[in-house]
Amino acid sequence: MNECDRCNNETLSKTMSWFNTEMICNECDKKEQAHPDFQEAKDKERSECMKGNMNFKGIGKPENL
Repeated sequence: MNECDRCNNETLSKTMSWFNTEMICNECDKKEQAHPDFQEAKDKERSECMKGNMNFKGIGKPENL
C-alpha cells in the first residue's frame, strides 16, 4: 500500500499534483480538479514544459485545498 502525501490515507494508486510535487490519491486529485485555480496550475505547468523546464515545482497548493 501507498500513502497519499496530502491526506495520508492509504491508496493503491497516486498521481502527481498539478499544484506542487505531492503524490496524491484519487480523492485528493478530484478535489484539485474542482478547485477554481486548477486550470491556472495546468496552464502554467504546460507553459513551463514548453520552455524546457521539466523540474517545475508548481504554482503552490492553495490554502483552501
